[in-house]
Amino acid sequence: MNKLFAAVPLLFLFTVSAAAQTQTTLDDQVKPLVASFKGKVSLFAKNLDTGETYGLNPDERVRTASTIKIAVMIEAFARVAEGKAKWTDEVVLTKEKKVSGSGILFELSDGLKLTLRDAVTLMMLVSDNTATNLVLDVLTTDAVNARMESLGFKQIKIMRKVGSGGESAAGKDPENKKYGLGMATPREMVLVLEKLERGEIVSPAVSKEMIELMKREQDRNAIGRSLWNVPMASKYGALDRLRGHWDSLHEERKDRDGDLVRRHARDHVVG
Repeated sequence: MNKLFAAVPLLFLFTVSAAAQTQTTLDDQVKPLVASFKGKVSLFAKNLDTGETYGLNPDERVRTASTIKIAVMIEAFARVAEGKAKWTDEVVLTKEKKVSGSGILFELSDGLKLTLRDAVTLMMLVSDNTATNLVLDVLTTDAVNARMESLGFKQIKIMRKVGSGGESAAGKDPENKKYGLGMATPREMVLVLEKLERGEIVSPAVSKEMIELMKREQDRNAIGRSLWNVPMASKYGALDRLRGHWDSLHEERKDRDGDLVRRHARDHVVG
């Protein structure tokens, strides 16, 4: 039987009483699940109000699959905000640029012209692999990695375009071949989402725009399957032995005292 690998970074924001924030039962809830899993688990959780964290191998590098497209999205939005690209810039679909897997562009006619914004939208909403590569033709993989480093994320790397080609400097390192499309750590995955939530990537307005784009992802996977009626900003990725999911849940309710409670959760699972 093939072993599975799972990385589960979680980011929670709870506005609740101090008594409800105790960590006493967290290990009791997490460790039995980890023990029953036929693979390896890493996770990281952070309470944005208190700064409290919980980790299990939080700095272990994991494969990202298509969740690395969040980094590509960030570079695209940053490039436009800096005036180095325009959302109306044109990308052209050709037979040579089509790649199989998720998405719809693979099925469309050669010569189709799209805007950069349309390609980014397809990359995030339906995880379109061909659209991702069209965007990377404009940005380059090295620029995506440089952006991540400038934001303080030294372990988040895209290695190449989807399928092949466009290798980054990190992707040329033989030690990184095992990660496939990209790598990250649970801790840094959470911190990316935290920065987006706090409006600290590019600008508050641009951070919010990225969150809103992620809310429109077409499929509901992982935690989204059971919370289908909760607004969610997410990005899913999958390979034969890997499942990845970054998400931000936005739920409002009132506690027993009538105070408004907002809950935001981020989750990523790799198997």
